[in-house]
Amino acid sequence: MASSKPVVIYPPDEEGGRRVRIDGMIKGRAYSTRDVAAFCQEAGLQGWDEMDVVRSELIEWRGGGPEVWTR
Repeated sequence: MASSKPVVIYPPDEEGGRRVRIDGMIKGRAYSTRDVAAFCQEAGLQGWDEMDVVRSELIEWRGGGPEVWTR
């Protein structure tokens, strides 16, 4: 399924990690919103923090929102 949003967070895996895709490229696995913020900063969204991640309309959360980190 293609997304119209530049950041996609996939459902948690069995270890609690969620794949992070930014602009069509997988950047790694996040284990918290802090990790997602770090990936976003590396992609050029300087100054982003956990609250930006939670509130952003640029992020599509699949398999649960920013509060879901386990299956």
